[in-house]
Amino acid sequence: MADERDTAGFAEFATTRHAALYRYAYLLAGDRGLAEDLVQEALVKTYVAWRRLRDPGNAEAYTRRVITTTAITWWRRKSWHAERPHDDVPDRPVDPEDATARIWLWHELQQLPPRQRAALILRYYEDLTEPQTAEALGCSVGTVKSQVSAALKKLRARLGAGVVLIVEKAGMAE
Repeated sequence: MADERDTAGFAEFATTRHAALYRYAYLLAGDRGLAEDLVQEALVKTYVAWRRLRDPGNAEAYTRRVITTTAITWWRRKSWHAERPHDDVPDRPVDPEDATARIWLWHELQQLPPRQRAALILRYYEDLTEPQTAEALGCSVGTVKSQVSAALKKLRARLGAGVVLIVEKAGMAE
């Protein structure tokens, strides 16, 4: 009976949170196929650990941490830096200035080290607090602050003097 409840609880978690986990993995990996692989790998590891999770409410943070560590491991092996095809064809015209900015930001995010990229995505795209980000990454709040600070510093250096990042305008930087 307990096994059925555990399985049902995991199935509900995997079903309800798959889209959010996939979005995070996609932003981290920059590739749909790799993102799906990361999510599947993380869900398998989460399922194996499901009974050991003290609080199933922390399952998403645990799974995000698995996605992050798996992505870092793959990145270190350089198994996903090969040339990849792109299947993103816009279905309607886009404002060239907006598209250029998004393409630039996407490219620059992909150049950041995985932990810095993960910290930025969790803090500013997923809108997690510093403690929530630290929990998802399995590190201290201080590490989150230093990773975000280093990532923003790199983005600022690439932007050049006089340009303000949107997160700075919103009062969210450091």
